[in-house]
Amino acid sequence: MPITIALPQLRQRLSLLLVLGASLTLSVVLITFRVFLTHQITFVFLLWNLFLALIPFGLSTMLGLSAGRLKARVLLPVGAVWLLFFPNAPYILTDLFHLEPRVGVPYWFDLALLLSAAWNGLMLAYASLTDMQGLVARRLGWGAGWAFATVALLLSSFGVYLGRYLRFNSWDIVTNPLTLFYDIVHRILHPLAYSGTWGVTLLYGVFLLLGYATVRLLGPADETRERA
Repeated sequence: MPITIALPQLRQRLSLLLVLGASLTLSVVLITFRVFLTHQITFVFLLWNLFLALIPFGLSTMLGLSAGRLKARVLLPVGAVWLLFFPNAPYILTDLFHLEPRVGVPYWFDLALLLSAAWNGLMLAYASLTDMQGLVARRLGWGAGWAFATVALLLSSFGVYLGRYLRFNSWDIVTNPLTLFYDIVHRILHPLAYSGTWGVTLLYGVFLLLGYATVRLLGPADETRERA
């Protein structure tokens, strides 16, 4: 199906890309400078994490720039891939765990570096979710759009737990599906035995949802267009 670009959305997206590009560049510069300063690759892994966070944003941008009504045969498979990679964006917030005093670099510099990466992950997540919520809202209504956003953030929080504590990756659904399926089902069937799993999922999910709602309320014009 050919995708027709709506010019107003394209202009808005270009402005967003400019700001996000500048913010991502700052993270890359900080990481690169730290490598030259310390001759260590301590935080180079953040570059990979930021790349993974860009995948759902790229997918939602492709869908969101469509001026016409997307057919289910396009929206559903792309949306499934989007949901699979979406937790990689807010996951970067947990990289703040790596903050600790280190010899050869100021503590405040590492704090700024990690906060920059975490901020980019969070903003990529929210920008991407805004696109997907808009697509759902156009097809099913405003309430369904917010229900989708809430479920997506809760699922992403569970995905963050799987990644941070069980060390699963998005591609494990293909390369290691049985172990992934077993660990998920076991926690669902025995929730009391895994209080940490649901504590992380619910607390992180509520935090992400409140942050997302705050960001959306900062743009009332967009919300008004979505309701229309």
